Amino acid sequence: MLSQLGVSVHLHCFEYGRQAAPELVSLCASVNYYKREHSLKYYSSLRPYIVQSRQSEDLLDNLVKDDFPILFEGLHTCYYLNAEQLKDRVKTVRMHNVEWDYYRHLGKNERSMFRKFYFYTESIKLKLYEKILSNANHILPISENDFEYLDTKFDRVTYLPAFHPNESVNIKPGTGKYALYHGSLGVNENNQAALFLVNKVFNDLDVPFIIAGSDPSKMLVASVKNNPNIQLRINLPENEMIDLIANAQINVLPSFQQTGIKLKLLNALFNGRFCIANNDMIERTGLENFCIIRDSAADIKAGIKEYMSQSFTGEMITKRKEILNTAFSNKINGTKLVQLLFPVNQ
Repeated sequence: MLSQLGVSVHLHCFEYGRQAAPELVSLCASVNYYKREHSLKYYSSLRPYIVQSRQSEDLLDNLVKDDFPILFEGLHTCYYLNAEQLKDRVKTVRMHNVEWDYYRHLGKNERSMFRKFYFYTESIKLKLYEKILSNANHILPISENDFEYLDTKFDRVTYLPAFHPNESVNIKPGTGKYALYHGSLGVNENNQAALFLVNKVFNDLDVPFIIAGSDPSKMLVASVKNNPNIQLRINLPENEMIDLIANAQINVLPSFQQTGIKLKLLNALFNGRFCIANNDMIERTGLENFCIIRDSAADIKAGIKEYMSQSFTGEMITKRKEILNTAFSNKINGTKLVQLLFPVNQ
């Protein structure tokens, strides 16, 4: 979005296993990769591991070569936020979650004692480290909940909704024939939500149900095999995932972690018909009016039965467009970001 608005982006990112992305070259003025160092000694640091393992003298050297504003994507990238060499720069931090709270929830939902210990200790370190945000010129939380928390602790906090892959609302009117849950199934929270739907909601519903995502757990694969109404679609290309969302009658999106805002929710609302979500997924996102809110398994079942045969009308699509194409417009919010990064242009 920044490049579309005429901003030359010099991207600095850490790599740890993934291949370089050639498409970034066409979007950025320069792309710089740094190796993320994994060392046991970082676990004993007072800094969070996700921060400590993202340091590089080459990165700092490259940052001081110019006087451009710096956008830090998440607290985990803020190792150099208080660097003396950068004290006169415009520094903006994009906050995708209240990180310590996010890691606390990860620990709460983790079964492995080792990983649970890691998440809880990382949560404590992140809460202590959070004070580094006082060195930022702007802090940009992604949700209203996060804004309210950060605004009590820091100055210059601005709520800026999530950026996402959708240019505009593109919903098919009418009805679909199946319900859908989608997400990265290798993430414990998403795996937990999928298992909940398989075992508690669609266990006795005569409704076709598709789960789409990457890296499902063995437990989820085994659970799906026991129900002929449930299909598991793994590692779909993006265009096929969007087609699944668009053709579903209901996107069912429970969450057991009230943090940030989930991009899968925005994808479902921009491209899909009815969306059933629980309060942990939807509360204080600004999207409450577009979802059917159900919390318990019994209530979700009832919602699916009620809406499975209802037609999604043109009027419903128009209502979505009125809000999503403005409050969650990438272009409008991108313009706000540019004005913060380059204050002389205000």
